[in-house]
Amino acid sequence: MAVETPPLLSPAQRKLVGFALGFGAVVGIFALISLVMAGLGQFLRSFSSVIWPIATAGILALILRPVVAIFQRRLKLPRLTSVILLYGLFVLAVAGLLFAFAPAVISQVIDFIAYLPVLWQNTLKWGELHFPDWLSVARRHLENPAIKGVLDSLTQQAQDLLAQIAPSLKQAGAGIFGLFGFVASLAIIPVYLFFFLLSGTNDPTQKLPEHLTFLKPQHRDDVVFLIREFLGIIVAFFRGQILIGLIMGVLLAIGFSIGGLRFGLALGLLVGLLNIVPYLGSILGLSIVIPLAFLQPGGGTGLVGLCLGVFVAVQLIESWLLTPRIMGEQTGLHPVAIIFAIFFWGHAFDGVLGMLLAVPLTAFVVTAWRLARHKYFTA
Repeated sequence: MAVETPPLLSPAQRKLVGFALGFGAVVGIFALISLVMAGLGQFLRSFSSVIWPIATAGILALILRPVVAIFQRRLKLPRLTSVILLYGLFVLAVAGLLFAFAPAVISQVIDFIAYLPVLWQNTLKWGELHFPDWLSVARRHLENPAIKGVLDSLTQQAQDLLAQIAPSLKQAGAGIFGLFGFVASLAIIPVYLFFFLLSGTNDPTQKLPEHLTFLKPQHRDDVVFLIREFLGIIVAFFRGQILIGLIMGVLLAIGFSIGGLRFGLALGLLVGLLNIVPYLGSILGLSIVIPLAFLQPGGGTGLVGLCLGVFVAVQLIESWLLTPRIMGEQTGLHPVAIIFAIFFWGHAFDGVLGMLLAVPLTAFVVTAWRLARHKYFTA
């Protein structure tokens, strides 16, 4: 009679081993994702000057393809003629806007930059008048060697950053080269965009399955679906955010100018355009507009309240009217998730590119997770 061999592990031990293996797999997956993101971030940092022009042209092409299709369908024009017509209309629109608003906006921007030292001095005088005790405490702590060392370090980092943005005469050669590279990158965007728009199909993923024959049909369909979903999110987000940012900029500029805020036209347009990155324009705008409204000649709490009222009114218009009608529920992300995503992707990709792509990337990750959970993780 055969003797039964007792199992190597008890049921409780098997559960523990299974939990350990599952936990190790989850940790390994997150480590792999982190490694891939770090590598992608380093790649983008190293080749950003090459990537961002073609990425910009690609996004613009996705947004403008329907316009070219309308020209082809309604005006019965060849695709080449439709693209040329689109370029001509764009040049005329930009030229008209420049002639109408550029002189006033540029003048206000230059005057605002020149006014910044005066604004800083007014801030210090107001602080000394109303909060002398706080300033004396701050001065006393600033004499602490440790705090002074930290401030000196931060000052040096700021100087290094400014040296990279606006090189000194000593670094003029490198600065000129960098400026030339930036101008060349801007100049190449219309060339990329022209050839992207000239391609015969309005669906850039139409022939994608033909290049993924090494995947099983089910997996190939999932990959094509995710890529199409990502492109759709990109188009909807940037088309909507650019339009919303322009409308908000115009409304803020009108409100600030009527209210009597100095440089209101330039600040309003700038704040609106910065809202292409959600909440960025509002945060930066409030941090500039409120001190300026309070400390400018003839300003005070009344002007601050008026500017805040303009901000609130424009934000309500954006939240209740513009976003539902223009964006709809394309992202479906909570505001807290959007703010976290901006900081997360901005840090991951080390710059503005990550902040610009934060919402589309997060919406895509959510969509990919829902698909994977529905197809591969449900019993």
